[in-house]
Amino acid sequence: MRKFIIIFLLVSFSTAAYGAAGAPVTYQIDGQPYEGYYITPFEQAPLVLLIHDWDGLTEYEVIRANMLADLGYAVFALDLFGAGVRPTKVTDKRQHTGELYKNREKMRALMNGALETARKKGANVENAVAAGYCFGGAAVLEWARSGAELKGFVTFHGGLKTPEGQDYSNARGKFLILHGTADTAIPMEQFADLAVQLEAAGVDHEMTTYGGAQHAFTVFGQERYQETADKKSWRRFVDFLSETLKR
Repeated sequence: MRKFIIIFLLVSFSTAAYGAAGAPVTYQIDGQPYEGYYITPFEQAPLVLLIHDWDGLTEYEVIRANMLADLGYAVFALDLFGAGVRPTKVTDKRQHTGELYKNREKMRALMNGALETARKKGANVENAVAAGYCFGGAAVLEWARSGAELKGFVTFHGGLKTPEGQDYSNARGKFLILHGTADTAIPMEQFADLAVQLEAAGVDHEMTTYGGAQHAFTVFGQERYQETADKKSWRRFVDFLSETLKR
């Protein structure tokens, strides 16, 4: 918890437009502790439920949450790994994500539990969109397939493969899929297959690719970061929120 608070103090700021200030949120699901992050510019602001990459909820998600708050959105950044679990080694990241990929019911329970926590914090969960990066994008699609009653689902270079036995027949809301054509971790074959599945299910969807963008193209400071794709995808995301959520 102490490490997360230090990160929060380093990267958190009062937004220019609304003067919002965020804070870590400790909550429990099935008796286990989790650490999220919540920020809201005003009461009942439209809500974004933000799901982290495979390194857990870090300063990256906090920065993105603050950027959204500056635009007038409340954000609850979920924790799917547990309090203090912020893996830095690839083997550990694979372990934590792998456990949830193998236990989809737990993944769904963690997202639903976080949604209930956001509700208790006063967030407007009836006017909400879920968005995720990489592993978080795969989690967003899992949530959508479960029939989650959210207004939209957004993935940034997220996992797109549908598990065997699942489909999008229960999906609701709009979809926005933002992907890099140079992503070797999640190849374009999966992107195309998802498009076919969403079309077959009659889901309202928009899917955009960015030429030359590799996996994790939005993660600033990393080798694979691509500024053009990051800025374009962010602008489309912001427009999507404006189109989908009530203000």
